Amino acid sequence: MNRATAKRLIERYFRQLTEGCGNSNCTNEFCASSSNCQPLEKNAAAAKALDLFKVNAKLCDYYPAVESRSDENAPMGSEMSAGEFSDVHYLTESTVCRILSVCEEEGNYSALVRVVGRIFSNAEALIKSFRKEEAGASESLDSLKSKEEEKQSEQSPEKRVSSSASSPDETPNGIPDSFEPTVDIDAVRRVYSKLLSIDQVESALVNALIYLTPNVELDLEYLDVYETNPDYLNIFVIVMENGNLHSPEYLEVALPQFCKAMSKLPLAALARLSKLWSTYGLPHVRRMMETFQQLITFTVVSNEYGAENLVNDDETVVAATNCLKVVFYASILGGEVDVEHYEEEDDEDPESDELTLHELLGEDRLYKKGPRVDPLEKELGVRPVDSIKPLIPFEDFINESVNEVIEMDKDFTFFKVNAETKFSFQSCPFILSVITKSQGLYYDNRIRMYSERRLTALYSMVQGQQPNPYLRLKVRRDHIIDDALVRLEMISMENPSDLKKQLYVEFEGEQGVDEGGVSKEFFQLVLEEIFNLDIGMFTYDNETKLFWFNSSSLENEAQYTLIGIVLGLAIYNNCILDVHFPMVVYRKLMGKKGTFLDLSDSHPVLYQSLKEVLEYTGNLEEDMMLTFQISQTDLFGNPILYDLKEKADQIPVTKENRQEFVHQYADYILNKSVESQFKAFKKGFLMVTNESPLKYLFRPEEVELLICGSRKLDFEALEKTTEYDGGYTEDSQIIKDFWEIIHSFGEDQKRLFLQFTTGTDRAPVGGLGKLKMIIAKNGSDSDRLPTSHTCFNALLLPEYSTKERLKERLLKAITYAKGFGML
Repeated sequence: MNRATAKRLIERYFRQLTEGCGNSNCTNEFCASSSNCQPLEKNAAAAKALDLFKVNAKLCDYYPAVESRSDENAPMGSEMSAGEFSDVHYLTESTVCRILSVCEEEGNYSALVRVVGRIFSNAEALIKSFRKEEAGASESLDSLKSKEEEKQSEQSPEKRVSSSASSPDETPNGIPDSFEPTVDIDAVRRVYSKLLSIDQVESALVNALIYLTPNVELDLEYLDVYETNPDYLNIFVIVMENGNLHSPEYLEVALPQFCKAMSKLPLAALARLSKLWSTYGLPHVRRMMETFQQLITFTVVSNEYGAENLVNDDETVVAATNCLKVVFYASILGGEVDVEHYEEEDDEDPESDELTLHELLGEDRLYKKGPRVDPLEKELGVRPVDSIKPLIPFEDFINESVNEVIEMDKDFTFFKVNAETKFSFQSCPFILSVITKSQGLYYDNRIRMYSERRLTALYSMVQGQQPNPYLRLKVRRDHIIDDALVRLEMISMENPSDLKKQLYVEFEGEQGVDEGGVSKEFFQLVLEEIFNLDIGMFTYDNETKLFWFNSSSLENEAQYTLIGIVLGLAIYNNCILDVHFPMVVYRKLMGKKGTFLDLSDSHPVLYQSLKEVLEYTGNLEEDMMLTFQISQTDLFGNPILYDLKEKADQIPVTKENRQEFVHQYADYILNKSVESQFKAFKKGFLMVTNESPLKYLFRPEEVELLICGSRKLDFEALEKTTEYDGGYTEDSQIIKDFWEIIHSFGEDQKRLFLQFTTGTDRAPVGGLGKLKMIIAKNGSDSDRLPTSHTCFNALLLPEYSTKERLKERLLKAITYAKGFGML
């Protein structure tokens, strides 16, 4: 137990001994409210509190005294009414209706405030409240004809959103749920809709939550209360139905304390809570998501963070982020999910008993493979990649305030080294933007590169060989595939760890030094060659502009392994590739199999045809005359028959088996027909990325963004971030003319300019605004063409005398640029 927690407990014992708990019927001999307690002086009470703490003595629950401005002038009947409800030890909907009815008649809500404050500040009382067994309670509240109810009736459609929380035997996607809550969720919502319209009750709820949550946190942390009583979860179920939790009254103290308590729930309880919330429907899940997001944003903007005060150390932000994770998985479970159709994973290399060099150097923690599965994800049996369509879009869980203040270098260290003692936002990647996550991936890649350099240096010293700290590729432009394939194939067989070194490419006969730009061109040339339709490795869809694996390709698997390695190296070396794959390729790389829905972007015509089969209302067997035997064309255009099951040509497709037909057809097209090609491709990809946190941090669509960059080219953003050197400024006339010319270019010319200046015609993750381009002066007006250093995104621009000359020289440079030379 830490010192702060111990201090809080001792203070609670001291207050109990000196002030009491407020319950006139208390029987605890160590509570001032009990008739059995001996009055103590403050010094004696302090010493006694310490003794009680040592023996873990009983602590009373809190019974708050409520002050009401109308108490002094209230008639005797009001006092009597308040006394009538002192025997209420838990709440039901009918009890609230009865108290509310009396209070409305008397025009004094003092009794209601007292009861609500007492029950909502007492964990035991709240656990017993609003049980499902109570029948017929719904009519009680409806019988009240107050003005407030009439106002609420306008909002009733939202509050009447169907909730299956009362008996969620399984979540909407069919995942079994062993937790059947004892709370009547609909009754709780009806009660809240009445209580929150009364200001005095709102204040009582806030104060009660402030008192309740520290006790709950201590119970969960030290007494294992959930294990002995699973109904303890009812506290969190009931409190989270309060629709005003996001309001300022809660954001200061009550909600932060509640989040800290909730984050102390054991893993099984959090999983059950997530499953329960997934049954609530979109409005309620969104409300909870927005509540935690608002607390995170409010806390971040209210504080200043720096190197000495990291956002990772803010207990409120950390606790709220962990609570948001529960809602994140509830959103996945409540939407459309495919928890099946996994690719068969190759067994990882068995761990050796021999010490590695990293272990000998004491660096094994930094280079471990990292967390592959989130504990809550494992408990629920669902991953973000399983989500077809979540209740709430993934983008809504990203918190921009956190992304602005997070120090990714420190966060990366916590993620890789101090995961047990420090919180890393990379353990909750849903809250991070793809830009922020790519920074974490960049640190991981760079550290691995430096590690390989160190190992190479140590090995060369021991073995007396020339050190080779880079992955060197020397290739000929006209034989680039053969040279790259032979070299990479040798490396992958002899020493695969060399693929983790920094890439260094040299074109034979050219003087260019690879600081990044030469590698970019290497990738581009390799891709142009591999995706050439004459080679036949891939097929091309003119409608979707996408490539797919050629199931009847004559190329060997090594060629597909090469393209996998190239994609992995591009991510590892932070290069953007002009690759046009459907999303299913990235889903398969992340471990999923292709399904019928994936055909919509990879094979749209086939998808539409199969969809019509599923939706056909006529006599399917007679009208379409389909069987389980399908036909495909090979490389030469000849038809090939394939049986989806045994004796397929004798099995007609009917309404009863059409779902199976569609499933097996899609499985054949996306998985079985290209199994050997894709397996080789994935093998190459994993040779480079198998130890990377890529799979843990990124979703398939984000992996595509990492590899291919952004399709949108915002040259306005590029202009704002461009820097100038050699005498140029943004106010120089030639610079003004330059940007006018660039903005007047068509899409193709703009891409040529990007290719010329940066080595790729794609924008990086985050758009062109993240590209740091430099325009430097390169002499006065002359016949020289503009030149560039693609390694540094630098454009060397002579100071041409006219705008027309500038445009003519620039167009010639970007149109005919190819190869590298030394200036």
